Amino acid sequence: MNVSSVTEFLLLGFSSLGETQPILFGVFLFLYLVILSGNITIVTVIRLDRNLHIPMYFFLGILSISETCYTFVILPKMLINLWSLLRTISFVSCATQMFFFLGFAVTNCMLLGVMGYDRYAAICHPLHYPILMSWQVCGQLAATCAGIGFLFSLIGTLLVFKLPFCGPNKVNHYFCDISPVIRLACSNSSINELIIFIGGVLSLMVPMTFICISYGFIVRTILKIPSAEGKRKAFSTCASHLTVVIVHYGCASFVYLRPSSKFSSSKDRLVTVTYTIVTPLLNPMVYSLRNKDVQMAIWKVIGRRGFSVKSAFFATCCH
Repeated sequence: MNVSSVTEFLLLGFSSLGETQPILFGVFLFLYLVILSGNITIVTVIRLDRNLHIPMYFFLGILSISETCYTFVILPKMLINLWSLLRTISFVSCATQMFFFLGFAVTNCMLLGVMGYDRYAAICHPLHYPILMSWQVCGQLAATCAGIGFLFSLIGTLLVFKLPFCGPNKVNHYFCDISPVIRLACSNSSINELIIFIGGVLSLMVPMTFICISYGFIVRTILKIPSAEGKRKAFSTCASHLTVVIVHYGCASFVYLRPSSKFSSSKDRLVTVTYTIVTPLLNPMVYSLRNKDVQMAIWKVIGRRGFSVKSAFFATCCH
């Protein structure tokens, strides 16, 4: 039974950086606005352009929504902490933040694995692709990713917050992540940490292994393509996905595929900034905005909106 006397936590965040915090506030606010605008643009364009109504862009849209929610859970509170001296977060709010952060993080891992399978099906089995990736299958895969993500999150959050917290209450991080919070528990947490560690290994390594196997088959198929142009085009559809996968899994593995006792506040905080800010930034920048289909769709939507505004203007003038 949880007999915690702690009712709130103090997020130390970047408080040790002193006068640098206003600069960090400006940088992180700018990046957050770029993440929001980039991901919202991608979702809107995919929704409006019928040419993008294919499984690859369906999953890209779902990933953009998940990334937007993922950053919304972390960054607004971090910006408030950087700007003000009020760095406290209630016990319930801390648990809620951890639940949604882990839920969207694991969902993103699963989605990247599914996107790897989508590329495998498109390149290795083009004739069966419409059956392998029908809209019903796509919907089921997306729902499964979210279901697994939030199931892992629920178990992880319960394992942390069922422990008693008697004090101290200073979380040496800028949000309620597992390692810095569980270290504050005033009872033996080794069993809980072991279960969470196993969950982390499964949620990271299973989709990563799946991606590696998928790309093994993809490379073998691409090498059989006779023309150099065909090979280049096939590889280009996978390059952006691989970039996001390497950064996302690399940073997440560094932090979570270790026992909580190995948590190093300054080094891990820097790596965490990478996958809570840089990775969501990579999704619209690398994966989408450099994609010619998406670029054409964006200009098409802008042109359509511009034309409708002009038409409305001239109609008003004529009347």
